[in-house]
Amino acid sequence: MSNEFVFPLEDHDHLWELFHENSKIGRHSSTLSNEEILEGMSEFHEALAYEGYPTVDLPEHCLNIPATLSSVILTRASTRDLLPQPISLDQLNVLLQYGYGLTRKNSASPLPAFFRTVPSGGGLYPLEIFAYVCRAQDFEAGLYHFNPPKRQLNRLRDDSLDLRERVASALVYPQMVHGASLVIFLTGLFERSTFKYGERGYRFILLEAGHVAQNINLTANALGLGGVNLGGFFDREIDALLDLDGVTHSTLYILAIGGIANSSGNDDSQ
Repeated sequence: MSNEFVFPLEDHDHLWELFHENSKIGRHSSTLSNEEILEGMSEFHEALAYEGYPTVDLPEHCLNIPATLSSVILTRASTRDLLPQPISLDQLNVLLQYGYGLTRKNSASPLPAFFRTVPSGGGLYPLEIFAYVCRAQDFEAGLYHFNPPKRQLNRLRDDSLDLRERVASALVYPQMVHGASLVIFLTGLFERSTFKYGERGYRFILLEAGHVAQNINLTANALGLGGVNLGGFFDREIDALLDLDGVTHSTLYILAIGGIANSSGNDDSQ
């Protein structure tokens, strides 16, 4: 029996329309008190803790990137023919830190303790980042989880042929990662946002994933790397690969990054 759950669509009703309607805010929508919000936020960690797994400390300072903001915005393009070149820890560090790293202390509230590089509904930061390093220059390849508060990586799985094949086979277009140096998975812990905002919180999580992806896109371009954003993936297979339950925590977005094999490209993600 298939584990695919699909609700029948009758009278041309679409689930996205129902969701969008039910996630709208009305003038009389109920809201939590500040005390309830702080209590709810206190129940969540700023990042998942993978205790007992091998750790890699990220460099304290990011690489100096001389490229201008206007140049990386105007020259950003999706790169489908990625060159399989090793990625350094310094490069990975700047991609992650500029993507979703901490910026400044939150002096107005004890929760969260720090702000990050993207706007987040209510400052709740519901995303987690996993990185499959396919080709590493000065550290071990494998599957990692990024812990921004600790400025650290936890290696969840060593690199292997099986891991590479599982990542590729879980994509609608497997060839997109054949030349990748790095595959980044953006995942959402939904209750971090929905406890406060309800259905609207799910919208905020998707928006935040887009903010992070664009930061990573622009940073990769500034580093001279190519990248392509992937929305075509088999959700349950990727969730299983990352050991996510797929209900309270699930994959939202994937980015493949590597060297630029040629100058052709366009702006359509897959």
